[in-house]
Amino acid sequence: MDGEWDAVIIGGGPAGATVARYAAEGGARVLVIDRRPVIGEPLQCGELVPTNAEMARLCPNVPDLDDLLRTPQTAISRFTDKLCIVPPSGRALEFEFGGQILDRVAHDQALEQAAREAGAEFRLGTGVASVDGHAVHLADGTTVRGQVIIGAGGPHDPLRRARWREQSLHVAVSFVLMEGDFPDRVELHFGSVAPGGYGWMIPKRGGANIGLGIQPRFARGRPLREFLVEFLAHYDGRITYRGGGLLPMSGAIRRFVKPPHLLVGDSAGMVFPSNGAGIVTAMVAGRIAGQVIAEHVRDGTPLVEYERRWEAQMGCEMRASQRAAWFGALLFRLPDPLVNLAFSRLSRPFVWRAITCRPMFGLF
Repeated sequence: MDGEWDAVIIGGGPAGATVARYAAEGGARVLVIDRRPVIGEPLQCGELVPTNAEMARLCPNVPDLDDLLRTPQTAISRFTDKLCIVPPSGRALEFEFGGQILDRVAHDQALEQAAREAGAEFRLGTGVASVDGHAVHLADGTTVRGQVIIGAGGPHDPLRRARWREQSLHVAVSFVLMEGDFPDRVELHFGSVAPGGYGWMIPKRGGANIGLGIQPRFARGRPLREFLVEFLAHYDGRITYRGGGLLPMSGAIRRFVKPPHLLVGDSAGMVFPSNGAGIVTAMVAGRIAGQVIAEHVRDGTPLVEYERRWEAQMGCEMRASQRAAWFGALLFRLPDPLVNLAFSRLSRPFVWRAITCRPMFGLF
């Protein structure tokens, strides 16, 4: 065997790096494995996260946010205080929202550095071939062993595929970085422009992150690239980067722990399905998982404590987001004129509660 560790983490993104940081801070011997030679590349998301103050309002049960979310200024491209919901009519509903747009590559590399400083080790540039109990077999032919194995490798995480049968709904995402002058507000576009999902324009320093996600079952056979081309035609600028991927959009799976294995972040479906936010939720889960792993190694704390703490900190918001997404799925089947009615001044409070993962009608 190539090595013995307290925790072996598959994936070095926000979820995996955060697990590594907190597990190592708790005294665990941690190894992170990532098939990418450079953490953070290639870019794969819209890069918008709430400010710490906004996050405290959205998820009041999450403690010590300033310790968790220590985003360096060098990883923040721009701030915004406005978010607009844009129906097909173009009559936007504008809301106050404290957001920061990341330089996602710099952000992820800062999380990697924090984990390394805590004592975690990284093995980059090799993937995972299979997981067998406490053994992780790597694509380069070596094997490492861990007391706990953590799947933080996203929608196609090899541990998730090997041990979990629960299916998640995935939305296909495609986006660009575009140079140009863009308004100081985040725009989310709904309707036939992005069937089963939404389009976005997220302003950055000197440009914007522009893209959309769709559910193919609502696209009537049209490919994602056609929707993107039509959406990009509304904006002027020079495209400097193209990216894409899959986003799990059915919410967190029921169980994250099957000892000695556990899942964190996108691999566990920890993306709010009503708005697509997954970076901060992955970090919240990563801290919980890292702390529980350290306690498990040191004191024998059961790994299922991770599920209990997640429920206490994020359970209400995740369930509210899942319910809102269920209502949204009904809208996705409607023609644009009815979508316009659904996103009106009268529905404004309900739309905002759905987007911010709060009970839409204040009942549960």
